[in-house]
Amino acid sequence: MELLEALRLPLSEDLSGFVMLLQRLGVPCRVSEEAGEQVLRVPEAQLEQVRELYRHYPLGDGVAVEVSPPHPAGRGGFAQALLRHPLTGLLLLVTLIVAGLTQLGDNLGAVRWFNFTDFRIEGDYAYFAPLAQTLDSGQWWRLLTPMFVHFGVLHLAMNGLWFWELGRRIEVRQGAVPLLLLSLSFGVVANLAQYVFGGPGIFGGLSGVLYGLLGHCWLYQKLAPDERYRLPRGVVVLMLAWLLVCLSGIIDLASFGTLSIANAAHVGGLVAGCITGLLGGWLARRRLAGA
Repeated sequence: MELLEALRLPLSEDLSGFVMLLQRLGVPCRVSEEAGEQVLRVPEAQLEQVRELYRHYPLGDGVAVEVSPPHPAGRGGFAQALLRHPLTGLLLLVTLIVAGLTQLGDNLGAVRWFNFTDFRIEGDYAYFAPLAQTLDSGQWWRLLTPMFVHFGVLHLAMNGLWFWELGRRIEVRQGAVPLLLLSLSFGVVANLAQYVFGGPGIFGGLSGVLYGLLGHCWLYQKLAPDERYRLPRGVVVLMLAWLLVCLSGIIDLASFGTLSIANAAHVGGLVAGCITGLLGGWLARRRLAGA
């Protein structure tokens, strides 16, 4: 069970009585020393309840605060997770709907409505409309919609799982609106980067957005540490290593040209995410320092 930071207190504060209270209530908890402070961690579902309980506990004012048991694993646990991260779930639902409409990229008639620029197929050739013409005709949604298009089950599954892991971290700490703005912004930046540096083509996927969210979480956590933003060990290294492998062209060679990686979208999303992570982390650090 993952435990998240609920309280960060001076070492002089005696938490033994409060920890015993949590144990009597059946709340899993752990206390550790970090950077000259003691940190109390509890399950995510009980963070606010434990904080409210502690606000009353030292005062001895007798206020009863109910602390519910952890959410059970299985279906109930996943349903509760969706309720706690509704926007992350909604964006994944939209992705699944688009995957169905486009038949995972096989239905080119549907794909053309989500592609960055309109295109038509004549024989063995694809002809793409210029971006200026596309925007002049009012089709501004194309700047964003390629992020929802996926080509194959594996492409969809991998991107969906990573978005669930990264998106809900941001939704928990910063809220649904920031997650929405970040996801849409990273999507536009990634799509523009791929078009500018990769040229007209049929491309899509959440990968550019994922690298944006990765960069954002990574640097935000560096500047304003919070357990809710902590990524599992090796995740950043793994994703950056995969990016380098893709940039090397090995994937294109191994697939004999049948699989093309949108490298510009990945790099564009990562750069945008690092910028927002630095800015957001700096602002959060200032707020914490002034609190």
